[in-house]
Amino acid sequence: MPAETSDMTKDSLLARIRQRAAQAGEQACLVADGKAWSYADMWQDARRVASFLRGKGLQQGDRVALVADNSPQYVAVFYGVLLAGGAVVPMNTNSKLRDFDNWMAHCGARFAFVDFAPREMQKLLQGERAVGFIATQQRADGAIPEPQQTVLLADWSDIQSTPVDPAIDEQDASADDLACIIYTSGTTGNPKGVKISHGNLLANVNSILAALPIQPGDRFLNVLPFYYSYGNSVLHTHIVQGATLYLENSLMYPHSVVARLQSEAITGFAGVPSTFALLLSRGKVSEHDLSSLRYVLQAGGAMTVPLIREVMEKMSQSLYVMYGQTEATARLTCLPPERLEEKLGSVGLPIQGVSIEIRRPDGTLCAVGEEGELYAQGGNVAQGYWDNATATAETFSNGWLKTGDLGRCDADGFLFLQGRRSDMIKSGANRISPLEIEEVISELPTIEEVAVVGLPDEVLGQTIAAFVVMKEGQALDIKAIKKYCLDNLASYKIPKQILKVDVLPKTASGKIRKHLLAELIEDKP
Repeated sequence: MPAETSDMTKDSLLARIRQRAAQAGEQACLVADGKAWSYADMWQDARRVASFLRGKGLQQGDRVALVADNSPQYVAVFYGVLLAGGAVVPMNTNSKLRDFDNWMAHCGARFAFVDFAPREMQKLLQGERAVGFIATQQRADGAIPEPQQTVLLADWSDIQSTPVDPAIDEQDASADDLACIIYTSGTTGNPKGVKISHGNLLANVNSILAALPIQPGDRFLNVLPFYYSYGNSVLHTHIVQGATLYLENSLMYPHSVVARLQSEAITGFAGVPSTFALLLSRGKVSEHDLSSLRYVLQAGGAMTVPLIREVMEKMSQSLYVMYGQTEATARLTCLPPERLEEKLGSVGLPIQGVSIEIRRPDGTLCAVGEEGELYAQGGNVAQGYWDNATATAETFSNGWLKTGDLGRCDADGFLFLQGRRSDMIKSGANRISPLEIEEVISELPTIEEVAVVGLPDEVLGQTIAAFVVMKEGQALDIKAIKKYCLDNLASYKIPKQILKVDVLPKTASGKIRKHLLAELIEDKP
């Protein structure tokens, strides 16, 4: 699919934001820690970041790491780097020193904007590193440890005192220019940093805004990290559209998040399945008035039908189920609320500008209802992986993205996912979808969350294990769970082991880290 345009003066993400800042400069863009930050404030700070970087010698295409929690400064840095002609490399703040070092070395970061909330930041500034470190805080506020202050190239007060270079406002970017690199895996060996272009960002924003009812003036409560593609996409789409983003960086107190949905009269909210499971089980949702919610977005993994129904019943009828990948900038499909009941379990139709195909292992197209691997094509499909030709060749081919996800399409073209090819359990002669078993177990009213994995077995190859988190006050009843599975699943799909856990291991974005679950069994006596 051809890029939308090739010139920022015609159309681009930056041009859209520049226009929004000019039209609604006094409107609140971000609200954090009780303070509002206007569109004019945000854009002015982005221009200062760009001017500072250009003054320090940043060249077109240079990579700039961004290691910071969600904040107004994060947003200013992201757009400022783009304005300066650089490429942003947002990094997971929950990572370790070796991760940061590997990523920065792999992408060749010239500068790095950091805050000191992540514990590893103090270590990062120790030793010799060929990166210019810039703090997103000011030295005077005490947030920057004393030994690190002398290592910093600059802090936020230096950014704010930088005069804006008029040339910044004339900065152009072609659709093919690199905008950001988002690492998905591989901290050592062969890191996989997805190369996302300016054209990819614009195509993704256009497609999502065509699918969702985001309006100027919407009040969106954001709990998603901006350094992941899901949160990154939420950031761009809402700012382009002129909404106000209320930043909430912790789900530690679910009832406080739900209370804020009411007190701020929030109109939009997004989460992954575990976000909604947490809020509904521990957020005292029934005690709050959430009638202001006009739309709720779900992506980041399959959400079970019982949880979908509970979200619609207790939070909002306007639930949009979405699916995507970082390699597609963010989104690929969307199931709107008006089709949810009819197509329960589906992740919807391709969004505007996206084509999907279900293919057999030999590359031929699957018939309607036949399971195969999902391929996707569109202006949002990334350029490949940074400095990893092997992984790029394995995943990207002739403009098509090989997603690694298994699924089928019904006669109306709606996509139903069956799970990751790598997650499929191979037991005896059977290939089993963990998602199907998770769906059944989650129907039990005592279950808060469930994850199903395959464990090594000398005879069968793999056996099935289910890890369950019980709702508050509920006890584990293995016999009841197995009986329910026997009533609703083929015998070879019944879990051999069912284990209770307090929490499921998750990434910072809320996705379950299934590869860690086997270790829980190994640790048991």
